[in-house]
Formats: sequence, C-alpha cells, structure tokens
Amino acid sequence: MSLSSILSADAIDGAIKDCQAPDSFCPKKFFQLCGLSKKSPQDVKKVFGILDNDASGFIEEEELKFFLQRFSPGARVLTDTETKAFLCAADDDSDGRIGADEFQAMVLS
Repeated sequence: MSLSSILSADAIDGAIKDCQAPDSFCPKKFFQLCGLSKKSPQDVKKVFGILDNDASGFIEEEELKFFLQRFSPGARVLTDTETKAFLCAADDDSDGRIGADEFQAMVLS
C-alpha cells in the first residue's frame, strides 16, 4: 500500500512544498495540509504502518528523519531539531518512540 492510495498526490505535494525550508516542518500543519487529519482512524493506522519502515510497531527517531521522504522520495530529510520536536510532540509515554496510538492521537487531535 502506498500513501497516495490514502491521500491525494496534490495534497501531499502541497504539504511537502510548505515545509521545504529547513526547520519549517510542523507535524500538525503537515497533517492538515496533506489531508491526513481528516481521514478515519483506520486510514491513519494504515499510514502509520507505511511510516513504520522496520515494522517494529513504532516510529523511532531514525525513521522520523526520513518522514517527508516516505511521502515524496525527493523531499528533504528533517533536521535534528525538527526530528526531536516531532518526537517530543507525539511521544506521550516518553519512551523515545512513537506508537500507533500516539501517532493517531497526534494526527486526529
């Protein structure tokens, strides 16, 4: 399954363009722009599964760096500052990784 089967390619492109500059990525804004925040909890879980590159059940910091590239292969890598801020914003239990429920709560809240 690909992200474009859940989200429109135009919406993904727009969201990627919005955060092209280093340190301009805001997860909440990105989820709104790409349309993910309007999707069902089931669709959000499907997207989580795609983003969980190693299928560990969690999105770790190393996977977060390449978050934008999972949406669009030509996108930039997140900066260390953006990666840490994203992790802090979603990691409710402070275990250093984002679980499916934490991801869903961040996207849909």
